[in-house]
Amino acid sequence: TQFSPYYNGSSSNALKEQGLTETRMIISTDVLSEGLNLQDATCIINYDIHWNPVRLMQRIGRVDRRLNQEVEDQMIADHPELKEIRGKCQYWNFLPPDELDRLLNLYGKVSHKTLRISKTFGIEGRKLLKPEDDYDALKDFNHAYEGKETPIERMHLEYQKLLAEHPDLEAQLKGMPGKVFSGKRHPKEGTKAVFFCYALPARSTEKAEEDADAIEASQWTEEAGYTAWNLYDIASDKILTEPSEIVDVIRSEPSTPRHCEIGQRTLSEIREHIEKHIKNTYLKKVQAPIGVKAKLKAWMELS
Repeated sequence: TQFSPYYNGSSSNALKEQGLTETRMIISTDVLSEGLNLQDATCIINYDIHWNPVRLMQRIGRVDRRLNQEVEDQMIADHPELKEIRGKCQYWNFLPPDELDRLLNLYGKVSHKTLRISKTFGIEGRKLLKPEDDYDALKDFNHAYEGKETPIERMHLEYQKLLAEHPDLEAQLKGMPGKVFSGKRHPKEGTKAVFFCYALPARSTEKAEEDADAIEASQWTEEAGYTAWNLYDIASDKILTEPSEIVDVIRSEPSTPRHCEIGQRTLSEIREHIEKHIKNTYLKKVQAPIGVKAKLKAWMELS
């Protein structure tokens, strides 16, 4: 209660009346990773990385669980200086030194477990270990922890249903050529867009050289990265990247007729625009070396 008073039925003033002071920092084992309300906190530091990524997410989830607006209002009323930082969470992970990691392969094991979700549809389990990693997976985990079905989870279920109904589908997908292209009518009349599915490479911990500072293109692999969706709307010049916002536009049935009317030159220009966007966002963010590029897996015209 002294560490996280507001979300445990108390407050700063209530603590003072009891002659108690607030605790600004708490150090604990995994005993605090489940079942306790620590939403008053805004930062968590992991001095060790648990081999099970779910335990890692549970730890971070202590300070990122559902916020209560009444509690938040009371906290800000008592501490106006917190207004700018409430609703935000920071976490920092101390990873093993490269020399030790080569022996333990800890980061590789945890990352592999976290990312081992179908790449075919580009619905990824995201990484949670380094600054360039994605935080959305934690939000999805918290939804699941609270018993809610997330949009990504519904897409996974839909994918599993497709595989069950069409046992040969997975083999067909794997046998398709790279950069496969098709087209269909856009669900919204008069709207034109182009969908892209790209494999985004990442640096492979398994292929790291003895020199920890050497970052060569050969160390960056598709297997270590993840798959990204992009939907470019021609009229607005906007790019959607969230799969749950794209899936209803591209979803097709076996009977969906092929429809293509956008000129090849326009399609090529849009593709160049998307690849430039990926270069200036993802590849720049992860500091990918020269020669490392995103790989087009499939694209679709919607018109």
